[in-house]
Amino acid sequence: MSRRLPLGEAETARTACARGLLRTGVVEKTGEVLSASALAERVGWAADLVSGMATELLAAHWNAADVEALASGVDVAGRALPSNAWMALRRLGWSVAAAEGIRVNDRIVRMAQETAGRTLRSAKWRADLATGILATWPAEPGKRTPDEWDAVREAISDGRHLPSSVITSRTRQITAFTRRHSRLPADVFELEAAPRMARMLLLSACDGQQASIARGDNPGRALLRLQLPIRPDPCSYRDWMWVACPITLPPTVPPGAVLHLPTLRIHHGRVRADLAYTHAAPRARRSGHAVALGVDWGLNTLLTAGAVHLHGDGKITALGAGGMFRASGVLAKQHRLRRESEHLHTKADHYQRLIAGNNAHLLTSKHHVLAEEIRHVSNRRANLNDALAWSAARWTVDQAITAAATVIYVEDLRSMEARGIGRTLNTRLSQQVRGQIVERIRHLAAEAGIAVVTVPARNTSRHCPRCLIPLRHRKAPDRPTTPGWKWAICPNPECGWQGDRDTGAWQRIAARGLAHQAKTVTDRANGTMAIRSVVDKLEVQAHVTPTTKTSRSGRSKTGPTRRQTTRPAPRRRRAPSPTRPDGPAGQRPEGNAPPGRRRLPRAAHRHQGVTAISTPTTGRHRPRGAALGAGFHQHVHATPPRWADSMPDGTSCMESLC
Repeated sequence: MSRRLPLGEAETARTACARGLLRTGVVEKTGEVLSASALAERVGWAADLVSGMATELLAAHWNAADVEALASGVDVAGRALPSNAWMALRRLGWSVAAAEGIRVNDRIVRMAQETAGRTLRSAKWRADLATGILATWPAEPGKRTPDEWDAVREAISDGRHLPSSVITSRTRQITAFTRRHSRLPADVFELEAAPRMARMLLLSACDGQQASIARGDNPGRALLRLQLPIRPDPCSYRDWMWVACPITLPPTVPPGAVLHLPTLRIHHGRVRADLAYTHAAPRARRSGHAVALGVDWGLNTLLTAGAVHLHGDGKITALGAGGMFRASGVLAKQHRLRRESEHLHTKADHYQRLIAGNNAHLLTSKHHVLAEEIRHVSNRRANLNDALAWSAARWTVDQAITAAATVIYVEDLRSMEARGIGRTLNTRLSQQVRGQIVERIRHLAAEAGIAVVTVPARNTSRHCPRCLIPLRHRKAPDRPTTPGWKWAICPNPECGWQGDRDTGAWQRIAARGLAHQAKTVTDRANGTMAIRSVVDKLEVQAHVTPTTKTSRSGRSKTGPTRRQTTRPAPRRRRAPSPTRPDGPAGQRPEGNAPPGRRRLPRAAHRHQGVTAISTPTTGRHRPRGAALGAGFHQHVHATPPRWADSMPDGTSCMESLC
């Protein structure tokens, strides 16, 4: 199979990953067919050997000097270190060997060195972060002043664009260490122990003597060949045999993609394969965009998005009224799981204090049960967040594709913190999966060649999208005197715009992105695009021009006016309803009223505890679909925007609010 990917004009190579499953394997020497459990057992033996050597290597070099030497990028002779972690470790002389009596080939050692080397390289960023925070340790760690925030950001590399939550969480970790030891830690290596190594096989560090992958005659299938041990403690090379494992490729892998060696890991007794592949995709542009999609974040309304068009004369107009992605039911379930997790952690900590290291204590078994329940709830929260992130990202990219947008401008909230609006709302904002949503938007948008750019969040919800004058926020359009944040009203009598606060925000975000698109920069480390700062000269042009109504042409009459009867149409039919298979005829006349909402399934009306979403019995707000057993998609609601014609703003002429 050719390893070169042919690229056309305006195309780029994109590497992605798909999840596969190894269901069976065949031992090439004996022809023995391995079941899924037998294959998982052999892969687990190899993963245990790699994990043991990687743990030993990591423990030996978990210190500031070795991490700094690896991160410097040069060896003792001044030569540049290779990009592969296992080659860099060998250049530095950091070797590892299997236990006595165990015989492994050099490729198994490579995987152990690659696993440990990647972990050590990632520790450099954490070490610099902890060093910068310790060097500027404030008098009150929980309440930094603006000057102290500026000082800690200056002490951290690229700290100006670092999320405030990262600095806050690391500060809390250092505070907990200081409370226990009555002193500050020296570095992150004293603050944290060496991490545990995962049981996985990084086959990308191997060559054809250990593993190979190739497509078959069917483009949807591939064959993975690798050497696996036949016993947990292989004593000689005869205890390693070649195993051929057929893989059914996911439909997301294009037929012409180049396959790379996967990463194997054990999950619930089955072998998962993370299949990396490279395929051609349209190249995303940094500038030169005419149609853009603006995305604004919310609380119950998770996303609000809409498209704008940049005309040749510099005017920016909105395409349609936009749409909303509401996930109040999912977020309600997420917060209930969070509260349950906090309760379980509190109870487990209380049991641990009572046990006090005595394994024969009566509460030991209960503590193990609580630990398992904590793990179960944590997995449920992680799966719920992952499903919500993928659903929101897919909806956002679909809006951009439908509107023919070439760029998605996302509000950059990394430097903003959730504080000052109550403990409940602060926690809800902090628990949002915005970072995961942005990462998945980038992943899905890259397939269509759509650029994803983050723009500064300053004054996107405060200023009018048409005249850039500060808005007045109210509770609702029919309550103009009640303070609130949902409804925005422009005080400029010449403008008179009013609408949903989030609707004005996505227009401001998209207009700001189009006006500043020449200032878009690309991060060389990860390839992300961003607009770092707002230029006042360009910000003046970042406003949405209202579309004017055009009079309908040809209004002259071509015939007589149709005669209209003075008798109103009956509300119900005079004739009885027709015969039905399941009942008698003519019970009552049928009307034209739309049918009501379908009832949720029976399971949705039972109380099942906190592990499922419960039906609120008290309170004023109940999100639709927030009932037991309704499922994920019953909790998520999205409004499809109409992009063809711009909808008139019918709210700007409401006399009660103008």
